[in-house]
Amino acid sequence: MLILASQSPRRRELMKLITEDFICKTADVDETLPDGISPAEAVLELSRIKALPFKNEGDTVIGADTVVAIDGKILGKPANADAARDMLRLLSGREHSVFTGVTVIEGEKIQSFYSETKVRFYPLSESDIERYIATGEPFDKAGAYGIQGYGALLVEEIHGDYFNVVGLPVSKLNNLLINK
Repeated sequence: MLILASQSPRRRELMKLITEDFICKTADVDETLPDGISPAEAVLELSRIKALPFKNEGDTVIGADTVVAIDGKILGKPANADAARDMLRLLSGREHSVFTGVTVIEGEKIQSFYSETKVRFYPLSESDIERYIATGEPFDKAGAYGIQGYGALLVEEIHGDYFNVVGLPVSKLNNLLINK
């Protein structure tokens, strides 16, 4: 049995590109990270933390986590509209990185990797930001935007894996799974 340790509807949809034969499970885990941790280290640790509770429940367990980072600062999910505004203002007209970490557990074997995609936003006016916040889309997404929805209108260009920005680098994950 393949377990995707995620509650993200986006990850579920992306996982279906690899296989339809999986179940989703989540555990209440402590996602507190040490101060000063790099975005790459953060997503590796968080993906591991999310996968470990199911280590003995399936043949293969996949955990994943995504963060947005700019100027060395990790942007999580905004707590409210003010936090979303602050994040979108910070990203406006600038390039940032989206990191997704993936951990695959098969028995005692644990493999982890991360992908980084560079994303550049158009300069955003206050009305652009307010219009986007009014969609409700920013509130359950790292960095206060979803590239697969209305957030696509904010993006000038990306360098790297689009699906990584959505939340799961499916090509890299598939390659790991078929070449295990």
